[in-house]
Amino acid sequence: MFATLSDRLAGTFKGLRGKGRLSEADVDATVKQIRTALLEADVALPVVTSFVEQVRTRALEVTVSGALNPAQQVVKVVHEELIEVLGGSTRNLTFAKTGPTVILLAGLQGSGKTTLAGKLAAHLKAAGHTPLLVAADLQRPNAVDQLTVVAERVQVPVFAPEPGNGVGDPVKVAKLGKQQAVAKVHDVVIIDTAGRLAVDEPLMAELRQVRDAVQPDEVLFVVDAMIGQDAVRTAEEFRAGVGFDGVVLTKLDGDARGGAALSVVGVTGVPILFASTGEKPAEFEVFHPDRMASRILDMGDVLTLIEQAEQVFDADQAQRMAAKVSSGDGFTLEDFLEQMQAIRKMGSFGKLLGMLPGAQDMRAQIDQIDDRELDRATAIIQSMTPAERQDPKLLNGSRRTRIARGSGHAVSDVNALVERFNAAQKMMRQAGKGGMPMMPGMPGGMGMGGKKSKGRSAKASKPGKGAKGRSGNPAKRAAQDSGVLVGSGEPDFSAADLGSLPPELKRMLGQ
Repeated sequence: MFATLSDRLAGTFKGLRGKGRLSEADVDATVKQIRTALLEADVALPVVTSFVEQVRTRALEVTVSGALNPAQQVVKVVHEELIEVLGGSTRNLTFAKTGPTVILLAGLQGSGKTTLAGKLAAHLKAAGHTPLLVAADLQRPNAVDQLTVVAERVQVPVFAPEPGNGVGDPVKVAKLGKQQAVAKVHDVVIIDTAGRLAVDEPLMAELRQVRDAVQPDEVLFVVDAMIGQDAVRTAEEFRAGVGFDGVVLTKLDGDARGGAALSVVGVTGVPILFASTGEKPAEFEVFHPDRMASRILDMGDVLTLIEQAEQVFDADQAQRMAAKVSSGDGFTLEDFLEQMQAIRKMGSFGKLLGMLPGAQDMRAQIDQIDDRELDRATAIIQSMTPAERQDPKLLNGSRRTRIARGSGHAVSDVNALVERFNAAQKMMRQAGKGGMPMMPGMPGGMGMGGKKSKGRSAKASKPGKGAKGRSGNPAKRAAQDSGVLVGSGEPDFSAADLGSLPPELKRMLGQ
């Protein structure tokens, strides 16, 4: 969603990096370009005006202070101000001290409330809660049926006493749903309410009645991030008509300009709690302003990548793979298949790589990645016998022909998979010796280890003098030592964070 904005900001900062000092004219020109980029991203004008004024004031202070590398400091200022625009700090759900926590979802029809209800329930279930979904949207056709299907998908119970489609009293359903949660010992109640194609008084009146009947601990306003300025106007109307405690952004995987995410907090003063990034239940995450700001500035979001990996790689699996990496031996096609399937559970391969620092520079290569390659590889490996998976040396010509027929692929596909596996085995041995392999089968020159990109000299790939991996630039080195983001590609994570990644993802990161 933020690809265009990221490109514009990256282009703005490139013009600064070659300058040792910045004049007031340089700052003004930079601020003007940032303002244009934000307006093109459909960010609300009051937010843009406040943001660029803050950036200009702080950037001039950096220039006057005579910093060694003010260009990097300007990027740091923009990053910090973006964090403030997005809410400043992460805000978690507020749970009731006694009785079930009641969460009321509100928003326009089509914003994704029903799907979001299921995702939120799955998220809370994974955190150890026992949520109950309540179908109080009795207006939209088949809304009750949709919530029932969503609940079955995430294996969460649903309370739906009315058929909907215009039949039933949503206030009564909400009250009965809360009582059902108490009786069945559910600690969280998520109430899906009706929406409209546009804000109107009957909708607001119904939501107020439901709110007053159940006294929710959290009222979450669900907003479609793709509708731009309308999202801000709708948020203001819902805040005035019903009131809400937090915002949930949906459809962040779309190709819209993303201005809603950068506007809604500044206009309403209400924090964003969650973000939905796709249709699958797992494509849902807690909203971290600092991480989102890093994504916008193409600094990556490896912490979120690590958290997603921890959800699909269990401790025993990680320990087993770590032992194989340390020994450099014993990595089989079964392990290869297991890791590919785990990565597939994390979502689109392109999305995962998009969380890496500098992903915008390799967007064309990321766009060429076909997630179906993992399905093809899975089919081929599953067509092998257990003995062949344990010892690929058994795969002679006749066996490969049989596997190709059994998996519905060509022999050349089987050969290519075996070659990638052999490369992976070599990388595991290299990792066991302390090397830095990359993800097998990935396109070359993507800045994650392996062969260097064309046109990049060996000299350029060496770290600066001093400690390994530290910059030769004094200002940049000082920023690295202090852990400060300086807009030159340094991710906001440490070596300790990378240590928690499973081997397959470490290969993605070149670690």
